[in-house]
Amino acid sequence: MAAQSNEAPVIIKKVKKVSGGGHHGGAWKVAYADFVTAMMAFFLLMWLLNATTEKQRKGLADYFSPSIPLARVSGGGNGAFQGDTMFTEDVKPQNGIGATKENPTDSSRAMGDTGVADNQQNDAEEEASFRQIAEELMGRGGESMVSIDMARHIVTRVTDEGLIIELFETKDARLFQDGTDHPTPLMRDLLRMVARVTASVDNHVAISGHVASTPVVIARNPVWALSNDRANETRELLEAGGMQAKRISRVTGHADRDLVSANPMSERNNRIEITLLRK
Repeated sequence: MAAQSNEAPVIIKKVKKVSGGGHHGGAWKVAYADFVTAMMAFFLLMWLLNATTEKQRKGLADYFSPSIPLARVSGGGNGAFQGDTMFTEDVKPQNGIGATKENPTDSSRAMGDTGVADNQQNDAEEEASFRQIAEELMGRGGESMVSIDMARHIVTRVTDEGLIIELFETKDARLFQDGTDHPTPLMRDLLRMVARVTASVDNHVAISGHVASTPVVIARNPVWALSNDRANETRELLEAGGMQAKRISRVTGHADRDLVSANPMSERNNRIEITLLRK
């Protein structure tokens, strides 16, 4: 008979501890932070798109997608660098658009021998031609055939738009018969001279007609139609004087909305402006 033991049995209790308070760790916090950051970036982008102009957005786009202009005759191949390397033109088509796009815009087109838009020389040449034309029209050129009587009806000025040649009336010398678009002999002579002098350049031309205000209020004010008719008559006379029709790009009538004299009914407000537009 086996001997009985008075020792109590040993009981082992295993307790499993769960860390994190029952939330299964902190990984969800990282995912939530990424989501909030992405949403903030999205709404910031939407605000920037609404708060900036088209020109500013284009500048930002050009900043993040720069191009490398190589030369006027550079093109693009099918390789990683639009050709064999980034600086060779051996296998590139000579399509004259530069290392930009297949169908580039004027702003992205590479110009100049270095591939960078170098307009300073062109601007200087254009300014010199404008000055020469202005001197001939004002009768200051050595070979100018402009008489003193004609020169006193001409004012020239250079603006951002181009060279403005202003032909205006005086009390004793009219450009058009009163209230009509029929030019006087003086106007015909002036426009023949303008067509001859400006033939040395090929800039496009804009013509605008201006008239003085009428002395009384009438039911049908003729200033709009009259200024437009005079501008169109000027166009026809310039073409008859030898100016190419394709050079004239704009003919407008401004009525009495752009006066040069403090007196709205002054004859000085009856004028024609012929602008040689910048290229």
